[in-house]
Amino acid sequence: QKCYVCGRGGAAIVCYQPRCERRFHLPCAPRGQCLTQYGCYRAFCSRHRPRQTLERDPEPQTNCLLCLESVGRRKSFKTMVCPACQHAWFHRSCIQGHALRAGSSAFQCMLCRNKEDFQAEMVRMGIRIPIR
Repeated sequence: QKCYVCGRGGAAIVCYQPRCERRFHLPCAPRGQCLTQYGCYRAFCSRHRPRQTLERDPEPQTNCLLCLESVGRRKSFKTMVCPACQHAWFHRSCIQGHALRAGSSAFQCMLCRNKEDFQAEMVRMGIRIPIR
């Protein structure tokens, strides 16, 4: 099977959406804006992936709370926001690194300190949080 991201054969991951025929390699997923949910082991192509429900874009000059670089002017696949306070913005790669270092016992929003809603949303959005 061909990967719809890179075009090469051997794509083993298929989109979870019924009747979607898109397949991709796990390493191609971030480049193709595909999302993999760990724990329930579901994967979605860029067309069918879950999106955060926040209706607004980040305020001008909003920075990622982890790397302190700009998150840009519009919400995108590469940016995420805390579902509880809706003021803490992160780059997807930054929050994934933080989740891997913190583990489930310490992973929370750095602004409002919400843990339950924050972790649930991050898992839904494809962030892997190891149990420690």
